[in-house]
Formats: sequence, structure tokens, C-alpha cells
Amino acid sequence: MIICIGAGPGDVAYLTMRGAELIRNADVVAGFNAVVDVVQSLIPESAEVVLMGYRDQVEKLDIVAAAHHAGKRCVVVFMGDIHFSGFQYLERVERACGHAVETLPGISSAQILASRAKVCFDETTFITFHRRGDLEPFKRHLVHVLNDGRNAIVIPCPWDAARSFMPRHIAAYLLQQGVAPDHPTEVWENLTRSEAEWHGTLADCADQEFSDMSIMLIRTRAPMASQIEPTHKEGAWQPG
Repeated sequence: MIICIGAGPGDVAYLTMRGAELIRNADVVAGFNAVVDVVQSLIPESAEVVLMGYRDQVEKLDIVAAAHHAGKRCVVVFMGDIHFSGFQYLERVERACGHAVETLPGISSAQILASRAKVCFDETTFITFHRRGDLEPFKRHLVHVLNDGRNAIVIPCPWDAARSFMPRHIAAYLLQQGVAPDHPTEVWENLTRSEAEWHGTLADCADQEFSDMSIMLIRTRAPMASQIEPTHKEGAWQPG
């Protein structure tokens, strides 16, 4: 057995019960160092732990695949939800194994942010730049999302300086593309830990520095009106 598990956005409390059970019963637990640290308390002493980084992930996944083909119960842990920012990593796991693998979704930072900031996913588009390859199509998509009057939840790209696309870079790019500078903008850091949050406008954000553990919300300038029936009861709660 081999299964890929979304381990939550940095706090084991956000791991699903099924995910915790699979980790407790695994022969091999693998993943990036920071992600394995999140679930360390659940890993049995008998399990082999395979840690990896960006540079050696291919070689380390070959070790996991060999254990899987030898009949061991293998778990590969992902930060957040596999299908939000981990899809390229999932491709690497499947390439190492030579076949499709089972996945168990987890809670993502985008879901936590939507809850903290009270935005509806029906009215919001999620875009991640935390990926390898050409970012330009995703940058253009973000411009269209904002011009269409939708909120945008954005995961930045925090890698080396030549490729980095952090909140200030994102804001500067959008301003260069003619996006209105007064979009209400929020950047949240360490959502499930210290919960540092910044509020301002898109123009303000272009001058701000944030850590790698950041996620960005760019709100529409014209929020959608409530579509539920109005209430006329005296003293009734009103949204907002």
C-alpha cells in the first residue's frame, strides 16, 4: 500500500482522523522535513522515516517506491491538501511508483483563510504560484479573476530570488497590469500558529515584506450582495 495524505496547514489538529490512523499504522512515513515534523507525534517508533527536500526528492521517493513494491505500508505526507498545491509532488510520487496512487485529502491553508476572512468559495478563485514551471498563465488568470469581480486567494512562490513571487511581487505585477490599486488586500502568516495578519490595499502591499509561510487574499472591490431573502423581523441579526 502507498497513500498520499494531506497533513493540514502546519498543525496536527487539522489532520483528518483517517489520515492519523494511516500514519500510526505505517511501515514507512515520507515527506519534506517541515511536513513530517507536523505529524511526528503520530509516527510509530517502528516506522522508517524518509525525509527529503526539493533537491533530493526524486532520489528519496525512489526509496519509498522500493519499500512500497516490497509490500510495506507507505505514507507520503503533504502540507495542506494534495490537490491545492501538491499536485506536482503527487506526480513525482506516481512516477517513482510507476502507477497511480491513492490520495487522502486534507485541510488546506486556503480553506483556513476562507474561514478566518469569511469569504465564500463560490465567489472566490484559488490560485497557487507554489509550483515549478511557467507561472505566466497563472499570473494572467489572476488578472482576469480580479477584473471579473471575484475574490482571489493566492499562495505565493517563495523559492530563490530569481523566481520568487511573493505578495509584494504579486501586488506590483497586478498594478502593472492595470488592476485597481484600492482592492482590499490581506496577507496571513502561520495561519494555525501565531496568526499574523496584515490588512491594507493592493497598492500598500507592494511595499510589504512577508515570510515564506504566507497566503494572500485580494478582495473584490464590489462584493456580491446577499442572495437570501430579506428579513423584516425586528431585532433580527443582519450580516456584516
